[in-house]
Amino acid sequence: MTDYKVKIKGTGMFVPERIMTNDDISKFVDTNDEWIFERTGIRERRISNTEEGEFPSDMAYKATLMALENANLEANDIDLILFASVTPDFKLPNTAIVLQQKLGITNQCAALDIAAACSGFVYGLNMAQAMIRTGMVKNALIVGSEMLSREVNWKDRGSCILFGDGCGVAIVGRNEDSDDSDILSTHLGADGTGREFFDQPVGGAVYPITESHLEDGSHFMQMKGREMFKVATRTLAQNAKTVLEKANLNLDQVNWLVPHQANIRIIETTGKLLGIDPEKVIVNIEKYANTSAATVPIAFHEAIQDGRIKRGDVVLFDAFGAGLTTGATLLRY
Repeated sequence: MTDYKVKIKGTGMFVPERIMTNDDISKFVDTNDEWIFERTGIRERRISNTEEGEFPSDMAYKATLMALENANLEANDIDLILFASVTPDFKLPNTAIVLQQKLGITNQCAALDIAAACSGFVYGLNMAQAMIRTGMVKNALIVGSEMLSREVNWKDRGSCILFGDGCGVAIVGRNEDSDDSDILSTHLGADGTGREFFDQPVGGAVYPITESHLEDGSHFMQMKGREMFKVATRTLAQNAKTVLEKANLNLDQVNWLVPHQANIRIIETTGKLLGIDPEKVIVNIEKYANTSAATVPIAFHEAIQDGRIKRGDVVLFDAFGAGLTTGATLLRY
């Protein structure tokens, strides 16, 4: 069986122009910048403008154009789209199909949405690499695009401060170059026993939205922060150890850790559990808050653009989300 190396060929991102600061939030809920920043590491977040074409597929379209240029590829070179989001444009059709149309792709490539919450981008990357490695796919577009401002209860100071909108993408493909770029190991998992730690039960087939839900706000996302914190830190640390063991590498050989940007305390605690140098951890939560499936690709793209992450570096993606879903990717960029 063919065993191709897998390379991230290009990345891109898009975040809405509108910035909502902690001070802005303090105008409609009882909070302040100091309280939010101390507990979360967040100063501001981006909010989509629905009149300016900033829905999830729109953000993904703009980010993908950037990634295509960086990869020196055309839209029709993509033969798989995996669109990770818990805020799709529509229930039907899937948003990957919408993005395919906006990009002008005419090759009828496979297009699939992934609803794995904050782990969605890593889920997509790990799924795509398996198909690329075996020759089923040559180039895959992996998208994490979220419009969480639609699903946040802006009257709940415990949750509304945490989330923002944005998109990050990566084009992953068969490595036909002479370099060492490759995905070294992967891990995916889930534990449904913690499904109620972070959920949105209203709005699906079981509990369709009614007028009473709209009145009491029970249709918004709901989170048990303390429980999520405990499980997240432990699981993120274990994720990292798992992919390192699979690749027969140690943490000293990792140049960069790109964790899910949920909360600065989770990131710092995970780093301490692993014993990794804080200078090797990519953090941008201060600017964008938690953008769910978009956090890892946005942070990765920014670190490439500012020169921190370079070709040949060993990079560890580590994510955790509602479900409870979890995933990690160890790669040589």
